[in-house]
Amino acid sequence: MNIVVVIFLSLIAVSIGIIIFTLYSIAKRQDERQDYIKSKAMSYTFSVIIGLLVIEVGVDIYRSSTEQSINLGMSSYVLLFTICIVYLASLLFFSRKYA
Repeated sequence: MNIVVVIFLSLIAVSIGIIIFTLYSIAKRQDERQDYIKSKAMSYTFSVIIGLLVIEVGVDIYRSSTEQSINLGMSSYVLLFTICIVYLASLLFFSRKYA
């Protein structure tokens, strides 16, 4: 196999693992302190994703007004992976801060 294919498949496997771990950490039952940490991480992730989507809308409006190439939007897989990375990073940050 080509080394590029192996690297690509390993990145896909790691990203799927991160997505599954994120879903598991959201669904896990915990005490009130861990629920507070989880809610802080979720609210921070929501804020970051809303900001990212506002920037994406701005870029689309700019591209359509200047008649540049049409952008088909953000890939849903990239958006899901970004949400998972931001959530896990903020969960790590808030768990160290409040635990």
